[in-house]
Amino acid sequence: MSTLENILLYTFIGSIGALIGGVILISHKKTALKISHFLASFAAGTLLGTAFFDLLPEAAHEAEGSGINIFAWALIGLIFFFLVERFIHWFHHHEDFHEHEKEVKSTVPLIIISDTMHNFIDGVVIAATFMASAPLGIITTLAVFAHELPQEIGDFGLLLHKGMSRKKVILVNIVSACAAFMGALLTYAIGNVLESYIPIFLAVTAGFFIYIACSDLIPEIHYEKNKRAALIKSMLLILGVVVIWIVVSVLEHN
Repeated sequence: MSTLENILLYTFIGSIGALIGGVILISHKKTALKISHFLASFAAGTLLGTAFFDLLPEAAHEAEGSGINIFAWALIGLIFFFLVERFIHWFHHHEDFHEHEKEVKSTVPLIIISDTMHNFIDGVVIAATFMASAPLGIITTLAVFAHELPQEIGDFGLLLHKGMSRKKVILVNIVSACAAFMGALLTYAIGNVLESYIPIFLAVTAGFFIYIACSDLIPEIHYEKNKRAALIKSMLLILGVVVIWIVVSVLEHN
């Protein structure tokens, strides 16, 4: 398959994680909400594994002789997404001081916009990594899929909680998922221009993955009061890291 075909196929696979998560929630709401916490722990492991076993090593390889400090760019990526999330949280907290109707009207578009931006970035990440190497693209897609599944379960649940109908929630998320293809195609179209910047983009993406895992997903394990559940979540996190390590090793060997 050509690079473009791989990008489109795996962007589709990565996007399915978002829709599957939502459909599971709508079909089995109580069960899905319970499982989502465990899926989030596994997703944290896959994100960390992808960042440290795949993205950063590939960025270092691509940056050889260029003088690019990939660790500095990874830190920039981490701080950037912290600021983005801080900005979004400010709006959430700001709306808490208003009437409920205003909160609903403001929160729902914010969720949709942030989710669409996230999907767009996922498409950019998948395309950029496939342009670096096919195995790296496959691993990144796996990480995106694993993260999207629990995240979208939460987003679907929040939109339903805010009063949006199930049909509208599904429609909104299908449209939002299409943003991933826009990001992927745009990255592919200007890939030649961005070729020398691929190490930077890979490093920034690694910072993004590390931030999501450490700020949004891992804290859920720490705040788990049930010791048995906390142990299971911890093991799932480790399993996520191990799965990525195994897949990376197999792909590199082949």
